[in-house]
Amino acid sequence: MTLELILAAAKSFLFVFVTMLPILNPAATAPIFLSMTERASPATRTMLARRIAGNMFWLMTGSMLIGSYVLDFFGISLPIVRIGGGLILASVAWRLLGATPDTPDSREALAEAFTPDRAQRQAFYPLTFPISCGPASISVAITVGVSLHDVNLAMSLARMGAALAALAVIGVLLYLAFRYGERLLHLIGEAGTAVFLRLTAFILLCLGVQIVWDGVHELMLELMSTRLAAL
Repeated sequence: MTLELILAAAKSFLFVFVTMLPILNPAATAPIFLSMTERASPATRTMLARRIAGNMFWLMTGSMLIGSYVLDFFGISLPIVRIGGGLILASVAWRLLGATPDTPDSREALAEAFTPDRAQRQAFYPLTFPISCGPASISVAITVGVSLHDVNLAMSLARMGAALAALAVIGVLLYLAFRYGERLLHLIGEAGTAVFLRLTAFILLCLGVQIVWDGVHELMLELMSTRLAAL
């Protein structure tokens, strides 16, 4: 039983890490963070990076742990959440793919109107939400949290513990990306940064379409099972 719990925890860790990292994507949001804190001191950026990483962790943790109960309270089914979250993610990715200097992404527009003083006072909005983690990542976190539940309490606790550990690792990566993002972007240059952002946006678009398809597939299966039961 102990080995089974360890294997389940390891699978859950990898599942959450691989699923949430491309959506949260610290490397892609680091340039926006840097532009919004352009005149901030290194100490201020360090403080903001630490606070944003903590905010992201608790927001994603809350979505995973109690998100399903919120859905039950409002009578929202999981396939609908997947379709809605997938559409949001695909929409964000599409805007990122089509973003040009003449038509910037909405997050970049926020950056232009956001001064360093306001950034220090408002680490949660918009630096954490929606820049670092938005509606798409929250809906995916709810979906992931539901999939980790198990009838066996020990198994469920092992999976959730591993999921929180994966979120903690992503939080560390988010902190490092924001803290040292300027050095990393300087290494790959402006052209490399643009290519990296486009590739990331394409991956997010594909992921959003996949999430929508999963939701539609589940709805079709439920519809077919309902019709078969009525016959």
